[in-house]
Amino acid sequence: MEENDSNRKVLLMGKNGAGKTSMRSIIFANFLPKDTMRLGFTIAINESRIRFLGTLCLALWDCGGQDHFMQHYFESQRDTLFRSVQVLIYVFDIKSDDQRDMKYYKSCVEAIKEHSPTARIFVLIHKMDLIPLEKRSETYSKKEREVYQNSENLSVVCFATSIWDETLYLAWSKIVNYMIPNSEMLSQSLKKFCVACEADEVVLFEKSTFLVISSYSAKEHRDTHRFEKISNIIKLFKLSCSKAAARFKSMTVANSNFCAFIDEFTSSTYIMLVSSDSSVQPALTQMNIGIAKKHFEGIVKASTVSQ
Repeated sequence: MEENDSNRKVLLMGKNGAGKTSMRSIIFANFLPKDTMRLGFTIAINESRIRFLGTLCLALWDCGGQDHFMQHYFESQRDTLFRSVQVLIYVFDIKSDDQRDMKYYKSCVEAIKEHSPTARIFVLIHKMDLIPLEKRSETYSKKEREVYQNSENLSVVCFATSIWDETLYLAWSKIVNYMIPNSEMLSQSLKKFCVACEADEVVLFEKSTFLVISSYSAKEHRDTHRFEKISNIIKLFKLSCSKAAARFKSMTVANSNFCAFIDEFTSSTYIMLVSSDSSVQPALTQMNIGIAKKHFEGIVKASTVSQ
């Protein structure tokens, strides 16, 4: 693989059956969760290049998790596989009690430390929906502690995930956001736009995946995962439109408390703008979104270029 500023090498690893290919298919290949049941195990390494925000290229290496493949990665492919990695994503099946799983994770961490010491490690503690609700927090915390104890003092971020709710979008939004070189530039521009429109909050979604790229809220909200819930809902709605041979372009949701606009924005994003100010006319908000499109086209492009 040729390395350049726009390439981001991402390793997706974990034992077979952990759910790696299912989550990749939901996020990047527009699978519905129920459709992932027919997916088979990944054999060896499935490398795919995913264009993201127009100029970023995610080189996603989905690594089969059968024992003989895992051993092969560490013995004969170690240098090739773990060199020039920007992100390692390791997926644990929370219901699995296979002790080899943590052993393989530790081997991944050691290889990353040797060959890509600046890489960021994300751990997805997956299939949390299989744990009774009253035991989820305790079960997750126990696994998280075990992960940290085997992470060689490297910086690791853990997420509890399931393909059946917004937690998958939350985790992948955070992962992708880390790979955007100048995401702060985008955040500051969204803040200025939100203030100029006298809106409560504004959110930018990547066009094909509907992952949250950036957001700004002028008011506090008790539901901290609301944007990821919207990602999940709108992505499913988009897929329903596609099956009906229709194309999703925009949506307006309004009641007595707020008005929310979701619209195509730049060539690689959608925008959502929420306002609770009844004095702000919807037509004016839609006009502001239209006027800002060309400006944000350049901002989005600049945010993906390494300085």
